[in-house]
Amino acid sequence: MDMGPAFEKSARAPGHATKAIICYDPFHVVQLVTNALDTVRRQVWQDLRRLPDKDAAHRFKGARWALLKNPGDLTDDQAVTLRKLKRRGGDLWRAYALKEALRAVFAGDLSEDEVAMLLDRFCSRAQRSGLKPFVTAEKTIRKRKAGILAAVRLKINNARHEGLNRRVRLIVNRAYGFHSAKAALGLIMLTLGPIEDVLPYERVPVVDP
Repeated sequence: MDMGPAFEKSARAPGHATKAIICYDPFHVVQLVTNALDTVRRQVWQDLRRLPDKDAAHRFKGARWALLKNPGDLTDDQAVTLRKLKRRGGDLWRAYALKEALRAVFAGDLSEDEVAMLLDRFCSRAQRSGLKPFVTAEKTIRKRKAGILAAVRLKINNARHEGLNRRVRLIVNRAYGFHSAKAALGLIMLTLGPIEDVLPYERVPVVDP
């Protein structure tokens, strides 16, 4: 689930999923730090706008996607922009390095213990960085660490559900509205159903004959 407190509060409410294991999708963990990076980027841009050199902020244009996209997805121009930012250094490059360090934690097939160790290392770096958005993100990660590691251990993420949500929204938008909820649900089930949610540890391994 998302790391927002409202989600866990709802899950733990009487009559809900009080005994469920809370898992925080690694995607949302990386998104949390990516948002922190974007906050630092905006702060740097505002600082550049106050400089006597009025073209400094303009030269910074295009940095957003160069910083937020995965390195392998950058266009040639964005890669050039990123190299310029690296040469410039400062808070923005430190923020980018922190974001990439956390993304790398979940990019490979690491064990729960390995992820735990790397998360502790990231949190220590973020705390010492002096970058307020990253200090705030670090506190959230420490608080939600058990749920993050549970997702790694159980190999659970929201990818399939997020994909289904996007397709449901597309179906509803293309229909220009429904006269009843039943009609909407009928078209969704006809297009996407049957929907079966099988957890990774519940899957039966396929044995070659």
